[in-house]
Amino acid sequence: MASKETKSSRQARIAEMRRAEQARERRNKIAAVTVSVAIVAGLVGVGAYLLNKESDDKDKQQAQKAADAKATIAGEKDWDPKKLARNHVTKTVSYPMKPPVGGDHDQVWMNCGGAVYKKPIPDMNAVHSLEHGSVWVTYSDKAPAADVQKLSDKVSKTPYSLMSPYQDQAGAIMLSAWGKQVTVTSADDPRVNQFFAKYVQGAQTPEPGAACTGGLDQK
Repeated sequence: MASKETKSSRQARIAEMRRAEQARERRNKIAAVTVSVAIVAGLVGVGAYLLNKESDDKDKQQAQKAADAKATIAGEKDWDPKKLARNHVTKTVSYPMKPPVGGDHDQVWMNCGGAVYKKPIPDMNAVHSLEHGSVWVTYSDKAPAADVQKLSDKVSKTPYSLMSPYQDQAGAIMLSAWGKQVTVTSADDPRVNQFFAKYVQGAQTPEPGAACTGGLDQK
């Protein structure tokens, strides 16, 4: 009789242990699901935050660009577009300003799809690029290397722009468009962004949308 009770008691303990184990497994599964849900919710929240932030940043950039495009650029020089000839010529043109901002020019434009030239480029080809709505960044040997690098980075990311050294210019860093020109103090000068926003394919462009690739390149 005692043996039967002992066997029955042992079976009861085993059954209890199984129930306890099953309860632990259920609790662990619930905990795992809860943690997973929390992680997913957190990732969704972070993703939504990043998307909203990216959207806000783009909106701010677009708003700033629009403001720059309307801003009056301090120290800017203007030439009457009616007095800037636009003939294609083969004879060398002597321009009254350095770098030139318009006038008769070569029939082939300088490639200006974000082109950064390490050597001087021909004025007559660069002027043709300005006619197509590009901004031409030029610098002398007085320009700090850090500024030259920053401007190179900006130009390389901007269609309808080009950059080259120009030793005969008055300022260390100058920006030119058709009939427009400004000398800036550094690559961080706010007038750099203003000039780009206003004159890359801007209202001053005689031939908006004309090609800026497929022209002359520097060998």
